[in-house]
Amino acid sequence: MRGVSEQPPRVLVARWVQLVLLPLALLAIWELAKAAGKVLVIFIVAAVIALILNPAVAFVQRGKLPRGLAVLTVYLAFFLMLSGIGVLLANPISNQVAAFSHNVPHLVKQANQTLADFQRTLNNSGLHIQFIKQGETAFQTLGDKLVKGSSSIVSFGGSLLTEAVSAGFDVLLVFVLSVYMLLYGQTIGRLIRRYMPDGDGTPADDYPTLIQSALARYVGGQLLFSLVMGATAGIALYVVGVVGVFPDGRKYAVVFAVFYALMELVPYIGPIIGALPAILLALFTDPISALWVMLMFVALQQLEGHIVAPQIFGHTLRINPLLVIFALLLGLQLHGVVGALIALPILSILRETAVYLSRHIAFEPWDRAPRGLP
Repeated sequence: MRGVSEQPPRVLVARWVQLVLLPLALLAIWELAKAAGKVLVIFIVAAVIALILNPAVAFVQRGKLPRGLAVLTVYLAFFLMLSGIGVLLANPISNQVAAFSHNVPHLVKQANQTLADFQRTLNNSGLHIQFIKQGETAFQTLGDKLVKGSSSIVSFGGSLLTEAVSAGFDVLLVFVLSVYMLLYGQTIGRLIRRYMPDGDGTPADDYPTLIQSALARYVGGQLLFSLVMGATAGIALYVVGVVGVFPDGRKYAVVFAVFYALMELVPYIGPIIGALPAILLALFTDPISALWVMLMFVALQQLEGHIVAPQIFGHTLRINPLLVIFALLLGLQLHGVVGALIALPILSILRETAVYLSRHIAFEPWDRAPRGLP
């Protein structure tokens, strides 16, 4: 009888399976994925969420709690944790947002004064370009167009509302599917173990456990990455505010840091969106300050791409950075931002699957000994 730590025999994949069945299976999976489209993405997102939360559900179940109540407890704890974080951050963020709101008239007045000074400089130089008058005419023209194009605005609002309802339905569907996947998680795990090659009986060689560990490492790495980059952005804004390059950076460092950290969860476009509020605020006060703030965020993104991201994700995902970049680009191309969001979890699952199968299957060789001449 095989011991629990003894390596099981490898599953031999016959030559005809390699030649016929595997290519056909890959082609069928590809065609099915293309046909499923958005439905497949919804199921994948729900599965990733369920896999991430399943260890917490299993931990709660240790207290002899029914699995349904354990799932409910984990989701309630998750939402309460988000609410607690929001309450902790609400006070400093609301104070800074309120201060920014009070400063808006001053910022607009300062921007108008800067424009007027620039207008006078041009007039003194003999360049009679009426920026202020053109600006007023542009605002009047914009108002006239808004009045005349009210029907187009209503149509756009209706289209936007439709998209919002569709997105809300997708989020609700993901939530419901993830709950069902958690409820039947043990059954799904037994089904997967039945069709995968046998492990050695230890958690280190159990396929579902390895997948959950890979996703846990990804989540930990992503949260650590966002925290590091958000804190770095906040400290940098505070420093440029103290030295006088961007005085408002000292006032709004917390709110900008939190926003930048949240946007870091979105691949590619997240860092750009995260930097926009600070740059726009600096542009209101002084174009030179805006230039320095923009250069500061460019430096942060270089630090992110060349030092922070490779160190964190290289350690957590255990995947070559080139494959990480390829997966993000492919996900972005296929399904936009959502595709980029799920690209790394899928890559982590594929990596663990490949490593597990490489330990437990063997391909029948194709080379044959040459026959001797008669």
